Amino acid sequence: MSVRKLKPITPGQRFRVVNGFDAITTDKPERSLLAPKKNSGGRNSQGKMTMRYVGGGHKQRYRIIDFKRAKTGIPATVKSIEYDPNRTAFIALLAYADGAKTYVIAQSGMKVGQTVVSGENAAPEVGNTMTLAKIPLGTVISCIELRPGQGAVIARSAGTFAQLIARDGKYATIKMPSGEIRLILLTCSATIGAVSNHDHQLIVSGKAGRSRWLGRRPRTRPVAMNPVDHPMGGGEGRASGGHPRSRKGMPAKGYRTRAKANPSNKYIVERRKK
Repeated sequence: MSVRKLKPITPGQRFRVVNGFDAITTDKPERSLLAPKKNSGGRNSQGKMTMRYVGGGHKQRYRIIDFKRAKTGIPATVKSIEYDPNRTAFIALLAYADGAKTYVIAQSGMKVGQTVVSGENAAPEVGNTMTLAKIPLGTVISCIELRPGQGAVIARSAGTFAQLIARDGKYATIKMPSGEIRLILLTCSATIGAVSNHDHQLIVSGKAGRSRWLGRRPRTRPVAMNPVDHPMGGGEGRASGGHPRSRKGMPAKGYRTRAKANPSNKYIVERRKK
């Protein structure tokens, strides 16, 4: 994975840093795994705006991703590594020995022609999916389930990973990407390796138009609003806005919003650092 800094031949390219896409092997997706993606523009079924600053953007088609990796014991060959406009990570096209094809989140180091497999008897190699009970301690993992059979919900974005640090009883102790240490059932599955495209954090859009391509409309600063529109609005001259808070009045920047009686608190061994 690499990034490219463009030459400043236009104002929009002066600061722009783009993905090198050297890991991508094809620009034509598998048609059988595409689905239409309808954009709402932030409007509900009545046509009323319920989400501000949403709308426009380039037309996209959804890639159907297999987050469950339920075809256990059947080896699959990596046919291509592809770009997915719906996520920051790259995706891999797998062709199974029984003829089925699926997309999965590509792990860093996954190559075309590589064989991957999921199940209890899989080897702890990059791209293979196993239950936490079978993964060696200290292994870097990603695409982790929170409930058995649910499908991957944790560590799915570009460059993220977690680490299996201990096992005790029916729970595994996982160090999450945020630094939080959490208990997860041993029967949940995870994929070996970190998620691909770790250079995504280095990308610089370079111009406002790129946000419009992604479907993000210009956002108005709260301190520039009137008091009727936002708690931080109003004041004489360039007022700072007072304590940072949301439109509904919820404090921001350090205020903890997690419920004290949240049922999942018992699974958190150590909270993430502030």
